[in-house]
Parts: sequence; structure tokens; C-alpha cells
Amino acid sequence: MSDHLRGVLLTVLGVMLLVPDSLFVRLIATDALAIAFWRGLIAGGLLLAFVLWYRGAEAVGAVFRAGGQTWAYIVFYGISAPGFVLAVTLTSVANVVFILAAMPVFAAIFSRIWLKEPISARMVWTMLGVFVGLGVILRGSHETAGASWQGDLVALGVAASFAAALTAVRGGRAKSMLAAVPVSLIGSACVILPFVDVLHPLAEYWPLMLGHGVFIAGAAGLLVLGPRYLSSAEVSLLILLEAVFAPLLVWFMIGENPGAWALVGGGIVIAVLIASNLVMLARSRA
Repeated sequence: MSDHLRGVLLTVLGVMLLVPDSLFVRLIATDALAIAFWRGLIAGGLLLAFVLWYRGAEAVGAVFRAGGQTWAYIVFYGISAPGFVLAVTLTSVANVVFILAAMPVFAAIFSRIWLKEPISARMVWTMLGVFVGLGVILRGSHETAGASWQGDLVALGVAASFAAALTAVRGGRAKSMLAAVPVSLIGSACVILPFVDVLHPLAEYWPLMLGHGVFIAGAAGLLVLGPRYLSSAEVSLLILLEAVFAPLLVWFMIGENPGAWALVGGGIVIAVLIASNLVMLARSRA
């Protein structure tokens, strides 16, 4: 098997494991912080066990001795993980995943600010198109059942936070951030612990919480390993699969209609990003 095919398979599998994330949040009908705690603790614990088995304790120790870029990744990723759960509890799943699809736009802005990388003409029209799509989504939030502009703003914050984490990784030129992921997830769970009763909902929802953590652990691990064999354009295109399938899964399973505004706005965002990444992929191959 070629490295490229391996990268595609690992990344697609990682994205597919990520698709039910928002459905788990919907099915676990309890406090958002309690969901975020168990999501982070279980997924982080499983990833930590894998890292210790696969690379040994030294890999985890190296994270704590790493520089500022690695710690920036840990902090920003740690913010985005519970932020996603909060966003899903405040607005519709479709709004959340379509807004998160705009993450490459935030990454380009942060790369310009922190890494002094120029913003290409392709990225400029990509930003304009994405902002039009986001405007449509936000416009319809007060008319769509289950959607709210407050949750949309949280989703925007999550997209920006995760983009900042990815920018930090690029700035540090790290070979692998696999060991940093469980540190971030468990760390965010520890921060949440004093503010919510995490034991009470466990009695009723522990099977769903366990399944949720397993899916997130698998997705996080595969999405760290798979993209190492692919170009950024290919990774961006594959990750867009979540924005397509997650709202459809929630719609099919629990009948949450995304609404016309979210579908139109999300369609604009996804179409613009697909066109942009296809152009970049064609140029890189040329």
C-alpha cells in the first residue's frame, strides 16, 4: 500500500468516526460541561494509553518539555473540544458543522498574523465566499427551530480556536502531535471538573458517554496520523465530509431538520471550499 493511499484511508476513517460526534451530544441529554468532561476524559485516556503503548512514556514527557508552540496547541485545542459540545447544545448541528467547515479561513488569517505568510488571491476570494455563506447561516438562526445566533457565535469561536491550534503546530514544525492530544483533552476535563456534577449523569448515560469517548479517541488519533501522508488541500477536502454527513445523520436519526437557511449557507461554504482546494490541488500537482 502506498503512503498516499494509507493517508487517504486513515483520514477518511478518522472523519467517519467524527461524524457521530454531534449526534452523541444530542442523545446525551445532560449538562454540556458534563458531556465535555467525559468526552475529554475518556477520549484522552484511551489516546494516552495508546501513546504509552506505541511510543512509551518518553513521548508524553517530551510534550511537557516542549516549547511554546506545542503548549499553544494544547491550550487552543483544549478550548475547542468543550466549545464544540457547548455550541451543539446551543444551536443546530447543521449550523455548527457548516461554521466549523470555515476553519481554513481562520487558519489563513492566523498564519498571516503569526507566521507572516502572505494570503494568496485564491484565499481572498475563498474568504469572501465563505463569509457570504456564514452570513446566510447567521441570518437564518432566528427563524430555524433549534438554532440560535449565540450558539453560532460559540461555533465561530471553536473554529477560530482550532485554527489557532493548527497554526501553532505549523509554526513549531512538529513531526507529530499525537502525544499532545491526550494531554489537551485530559487537561480540559480537569479544568471543567470543579464546575459541574459529572457523576450524576454517568449512571444513566454511561454507555453513550463511553461510546462517545471511543469514537473521539479513534477520530483524533487517525486525524493526527493520516494527514501526514497527504497535502493540505487533500486533507481539507476529506474533512469536509463531516460537514456533509453529520447534519444528515442527525436529521435521519432524531429528525433535526437543518432548515433552508443552514442548507443554503452551508452549501455556499462547502462549494467555495471545495473549489478553492481543488484549485490548490491542481496547482500543486502541476
